[in-house]
Amino acid sequence: MTRPPTAAQRRMIEGADPVTGRLRGTEAQLAALVKRGLAFRHPRPPHDHFLTPAGHRIREAVPEAPAVPAPAPDTGVFTARVGGEEEPPATGPARRREVHSAWEGLLELRRMTNPGGAADRPCGWERTHLVRAAALALEAAGHRPAGGGADGYRVRATPQPEAVAVYAPDGPALAACAATLERAGWQAGEYTEPRTRARFVLASPRRV
Repeated sequence: MTRPPTAAQRRMIEGADPVTGRLRGTEAQLAALVKRGLAFRHPRPPHDHFLTPAGHRIREAVPEAPAVPAPAPDTGVFTARVGGEEEPPATGPARRREVHSAWEGLLELRRMTNPGGAADRPCGWERTHLVRAAALALEAAGHRPAGGGADGYRVRATPQPEAVAVYAPDGPALAACAATLERAGWQAGEYTEPRTRARFVLASPRRV
């Protein structure tokens, strides 16, 4: 019978990045989680460690703290930018590295959890975190989120099941967002809101 994780290991699992499952800890601590099958070491630099599906199950079994709109700037937790945050969007090298690492981790999660190891379409986590998943795909492709007075994309939830709305400052930017989501495994089409006449992209994760 597999022993349950220790209290220290459970704290590491609980503290994993909420988007990608990326872990922080010493090499010995991370290696112990890998040995238990709760984490894996990414094969490409910087060789970060991420939760496996078994690790995610343990994490999801832990009662979550009340949701907050965004973490404090110094928490060290990666959060996909959905657009419209009060503080100006980060654009420096550190942010680009974080986004790249988060996207690579999400692709690895697709390979591990999708049937046949398919990385070309969204996985179960993305289907339950639609807004953050779509925002990560956009930011990873180089689109700029709106915020702090800057124009950019905004990703919002919709009443429709498994669908998000994406807004952009102009037609070309909106078309570019739609193309990025299509490449990331989403179905995307442009529509017009009947009341405001605002154009937006309606996107949903592709299943096949």
